[in-house]
Amino acid sequence: MVKRRFDLDATVSTDGPGQVRTALRNLLGDPAVKPGENAGEFIVKREMEGESAKDLNRALLSSLRRVEKKTRLRATWTAQDGAVYKFFDYVLKKELKPARRGAQN
Repeated sequence: MVKRRFDLDATVSTDGPGQVRTALRNLLGDPAVKPGENAGEFIVKREMEGESAKDLNRALLSSLRRVEKKTRLRATWTAQDGAVYKFFDYVLKKELKPARRGAQN
């Protein structure tokens, strides 16, 4: 399969912030993880490479849930071609396809 690049913009919330913070930093690197507005919340911004947004989302959430079961992920994955995939936990909530070039309004 072809690897694609995606920009991840996500909010992670959890009942075990210490453990999840460590897991996020191990998975994504320290600069990608910032504290959120609420307790137990983290803002994640990072570029990642994978076969699909669904696979990347599943791998990230599964890794976090191994550490703390009560972890929620709201993620927006934007592909280089402009396609946008919005997930809540494992569920794809919205998919926005890129505008076709040369399309007229």
